[in-house]
Amino acid sequence: MAKRPIELTEAEWTIIKAIWTEEPCTAPAIQEKLQQQTQWSYSTVRTIMDRMVVKGLLTSEKTGKVTLFRSAITQEQAQRGELLYALKNAFNGALTPMVQCLLNAGNISAKDLAELEALIEEKKKETKK
Repeated sequence: MAKRPIELTEAEWTIIKAIWTEEPCTAPAIQEKLQQQTQWSYSTVRTIMDRMVVKGLLTSEKTGKVTLFRSAITQEQAQRGELLYALKNAFNGALTPMVQCLLNAGNISAKDLAELEALIEEKKKETKK
């Protein structure tokens, strides 16, 4: 059975980014960390975090009266899921128009272009094997 792609809502992105910098952590700690940015109450943060556990994005462990949360996905997995979602939905699965859009979207340094060229050359070598 194919693994379901990872898709995060905007609120889930906000929370998981905070968790990646603080884990393991509690919901009150995350609520406090995000308070100025989001104005979310504790119950809002806890509800989102509990839903993220159900979705397999976080794990939770009850220790006495405290629940510790950890990420169940890596930043790379989350980024890949987001990128594949955009590729599928915004570009109908066509990679070239997506890359063209990214190249035209902003100032790309010579260093970035060289790194992209190196990645493409490496991928070409892999596919020849």
